[in-house]
Amino acid sequence: MNRVKAALALLVSPLAAAASEEFSVNPDAGNSGFAAVFDDALGEMNVAVSSSVGCDLAYDRTRGSVSGHCAVPLGTVRVDNNAIKSKHFREWVTNNQSDPTSCKFEAVFKDVKVEPLVPDEIVPFSAEVLITVCGRGREDGGKEKLTGTARLFPPNIYRERRTIRIRAVISTFHRDLYHIDPKYTEGWRAKLESLADAVAEKGAIEFCLFAEATDSSSGAVAVTRRNESESGRAQLIERDEAPALRSRASR
Repeated sequence: MNRVKAALALLVSPLAAAASEEFSVNPDAGNSGFAAVFDDALGEMNVAVSSSVGCDLAYDRTRGSVSGHCAVPLGTVRVDNNAIKSKHFREWVTNNQSDPTSCKFEAVFKDVKVEPLVPDEIVPFSAEVLITVCGRGREDGGKEKLTGTARLFPPNIYRERRTIRIRAVISTFHRDLYHIDPKYTEGWRAKLESLADAVAEKGAIEFCLFAEATDSSSGAVAVTRRNESESGRAQLIERDEAPALRSRASR
């Protein structure tokens, strides 16, 4: 009997250890991205982008949930690939009260429910995410609604380790709730800018992230593939989610 218990312990312990898996998004890899899209008064797009997105994620297969933290340094964000617009944007975000190099856009999420991640299957999800900008949250204390899809790549398909590709969008982001506006910014130029309705107060934020397993020993998860109809629905959801940047750029 003791030998049976010992054998069971050896079998169960690695499974328990593997139930939770950690992933990270490398901000220096250049394969992940952040884009914020806002129209101006004439209907032209103003696009703020950065490829320096860093994340630490924990995927709990037992609970079917993901928790983690992502950050984008303000200094890496460019607006319309224009130095002057990028400078003004940094002033709006910091309100000219802090150093732009120390400011970050940050997102924190906990226990986001995700269906089993099957290799090469597209899995939809939704979440409420706590966003802070230079440490400031929404003035009403609320969270942002985010929808997206996740796709698991087995080892040696995209990277040497298991990788999750995440596509997600916050379809309505109200920048005024975070005081990203010239009316909150010190300086005479900001006061002049506040007189013109230059940029819409509401826009969309899109993310494309590639999160790689931090443990090199992580193998593929043994799960049952869903039937073709379920897979087709998931792919249809991804197509219908129409990421903000892609849909607006096609106008």
